[in-house]
Amino acid sequence: MIRVLLLSAAALIALPAGAQTVAVTGATVALGDGSAPIRNGTVVFRDGRIVSAGANVAVPAGAEVVDGRGKWVSPGLIAGFTDLGLQDAGGIEESNDTAARGSPFAAAIDVSTAINPAGVKIGNERLAGITRALVAPDAGGSIFAGQGAVIDLGDDADAVTRPRAFQYVELGEHGAREAGGSRPAAYALFRDALAQAQDYRRNPAAFGGRERASLLKRGDAEALLKVIDGQMPLVVHVERASDIRTVLGLVRDYPKLRLVLTGASEGWMVAREIAAAKVPVVAAALADLPESFEAVAATESNVGRMRAAGVQVALSAAGASGGERNIRQYAGNLVAITRIPGATGLDWGQALASITSGPAAALGLEGEIGSLRPGRRADVVLWDGDPLEIESQPVAIWIDGRPQPMRSRQTELRDRYLTPTEGVLPKAYDRR
Repeated sequence: MIRVLLLSAAALIALPAGAQTVAVTGATVALGDGSAPIRNGTVVFRDGRIVSAGANVAVPAGAEVVDGRGKWVSPGLIAGFTDLGLQDAGGIEESNDTAARGSPFAAAIDVSTAINPAGVKIGNERLAGITRALVAPDAGGSIFAGQGAVIDLGDDADAVTRPRAFQYVELGEHGAREAGGSRPAAYALFRDALAQAQDYRRNPAAFGGRERASLLKRGDAEALLKVIDGQMPLVVHVERASDIRTVLGLVRDYPKLRLVLTGASEGWMVAREIAAAKVPVVAAALADLPESFEAVAATESNVGRMRAAGVQVALSAAGASGGERNIRQYAGNLVAITRIPGATGLDWGQALASITSGPAAALGLEGEIGSLRPGRRADVVLWDGDPLEIESQPVAIWIDGRPQPMRSRQTELRDRYLTPTEGVLPKAYDRR
């Protein structure tokens, strides 16, 4: 017999962790694959995976049923590229693991070893519907920032979905600074590092790399070999059109490279070339200010124009003012600007995909996360309205099929001081 659950935090938290079948019924279903929303649909997941989603989906016998009437259900949002899990307070050095300026290592750095699933920001952003993040290091003394990770924002100790998921490289203006002051120096450093990695492959015993003064350590060489062989995506941050062209040329010399561009403020100017190279882009949604010389041609139509030219494009949370949660607002704005004469944005399905399946596809993970297609991880968010409307909020969240607490440090502080009462000691002394 099917049991219907009342939609409350207490009821959801009481559900067994990920082992049972759950069906969200009667909701507007957004698959996250670029398709239009489906009215009065159903999402079924079991053992942490999506079973089915869409219209006319049968509810399995014995399933726990969540009444989604009047609500929307979507895949969890994916924030990329971000520093979630790497810092608690950016201004406090001891809590900040985003960059390693004093390290002799560069490409070998693996940020997954520093992820803190108990960080306050993790819970805050989860409550905004973000269930996964592409965590990237900052470059600190080298154009090679290190190996990023894919994490989940679940309320548990196991946050890392995929360690060493990509190599992150800074070129353009930032890369020029890290390489000694010019773009040619950055590209010379990049190509030399790849050549040294190949030297290491040919004769590991003869390769130095253990001396303090070595330009490339053995660990760096081993990490870069995975990039050369196409085993690890290479994420390159560039903004200027000419830099994008130069980076695309790397594929001709290293045909196995799985290149991903991020930033790409002037991507619209070379969109056809990016599309022809079949290189995905993770770009800022509304970077429309010429805030640097490498972004003089920035426009809010950048993402829409790249998408229209055939580029596989997703939205980046990098530099998001107010936190990663704002990526859905950016996606919604790209829908809104389609109504502005002369502007190019995205339709609703494309916009949602740009913050769900799009970031996943950029790293080759579209078969695992980012949509409500069968077999994907059951990262499911039930919203009280259209998820691209800023007034809408999650009312239930599952990650890997596990219900998540609908609270965060922010909500706890809100509740603590909403109706303050005098006591012997200040509220800070109360047990949480």
